[in-house]
Amino acid sequence: MTPQIKQSARELRRLQTRERILGAAIAEFRASGMAGADVGAIVDVAGVAHGTFFFHFPTKEHVLLELEQREQQRMAADLARFFATPHDVADTLAEMVRVLEKLERRLGGRLFKDFLALHFSTSRPPSEEWTHHPVIVAVIEELQRAQQRGEIPAEVDVMHNGMSFLAGLYALLITIPEAAEVRAPVMAEYLTTYLYGLRVLP
Repeated sequence: MTPQIKQSARELRRLQTRERILGAAIAEFRASGMAGADVGAIVDVAGVAHGTFFFHFPTKEHVLLELEQREQQRMAADLARFFATPHDVADTLAEMVRVLEKLERRLGGRLFKDFLALHFSTSRPPSEEWTHHPVIVAVIEELQRAQQRGEIPAEVDVMHNGMSFLAGLYALLITIPEAAEVRAPVMAEYLTTYLYGLRVLP
């Protein structure tokens, strides 16, 4: 076997191990939340040594970072498909809410809140730029296109408004109850508030 083939086989095993750990960790996070998750339970399910977990993920938060990267790509693709259809600025903001609610159903309430809380973590890499987040990029670029079409006045700072819209939306979804009768009116008022902030009046 050539060194290149050996290297490829080793890399494949490494990736397979990482996927097993990630899957086991996500299941444990769904059940117990990130803070309460037991690394021992994760490695038992994944069938790896305790140290192997920390080789792939230095902290439990790094598991969420990996999940975030994957889910952001998925959500950005969903948004791109929607933005390719006829819509207005109100639809853009409402679609962001729908994409997040779809993510909540996929992850479950507990993991979803941990996922969103990661955006407010002080231990995130301090050099991270907003351009590294596909969802933020998708929303801001769509607001910029709306501004170019004349739907948002030229004096509005759409980058600032887009980022603050998402941060506020994440915070609301972490803190308000999941029950539709509670969430729906809060979301409606929030969207209306941001439409006024963008000078998009009904």
